[in-house]
Amino acid sequence: MNLFITSLLTWSILLMSPSNTLPEIQPGDVAPMADKAMLDVVSESTQSLNDLVGENGLVVIFTSNTCPYVIAWEHTYPEISTEAKRLKMGAVLINSNEAFRGNQDTPESMRQKAEEGNYNMPYLIDEHHKVADAFGAKTTPHVFLFDGEMTLVYKGAIDDRYDGGKKEEPEANWLIDAMKNAADGQNIEPSTTRQIGCSIKRIKK
Repeated sequence: MNLFITSLLTWSILLMSPSNTLPEIQPGDVAPMADKAMLDVVSESTQSLNDLVGENGLVVIFTSNTCPYVIAWEHTYPEISTEAKRLKMGAVLINSNEAFRGNQDTPESMRQKAEEGNYNMPYLIDEHHKVADAFGAKTTPHVFLFDGEMTLVYKGAIDDRYDGGKKEEPEANWLIDAMKNAADGQNIEPSTTRQIGCSIKRIKK
């Protein structure tokens, strides 16, 4: 079996976690904890979601450093950020893997990942996964798109490359399409898709 696919299957087992029981925000909800300051490892300054929202909205992607699903999608991050800027939106990556903070998700490794991946947007540390918990974010990646009033208009996956099996190229670019529709004031359909990824590594309480 292909090593990459084997890795995906192994990490997929981690999707069954207590995080799946957290209540998840739904389209129409206002972004929780939008004023919480988080450290951006790229600029070494603190930013909140309200600091980053643009005229037409904000793209929030919960991500990590080593999940095979993130690795499969991270090449789209610069494109998403560039499109967000064109559409007068903000874009941000958030790492909530507190249980891995002393290992592969350290600030230093996050900074290196941002440099190597040309992440042209802030990459924030969500200490004690408080923002992820408030969102009900479950996986890396897990996408939440808000309009200019910080109301959720889309959540789920970046595209359909793992919807019903792995595709070499996506057939539906859910996030980009939702961004364009949000910027144009158009209806977003679908407003929810199934997120696929590795579980966010939370500390047991």
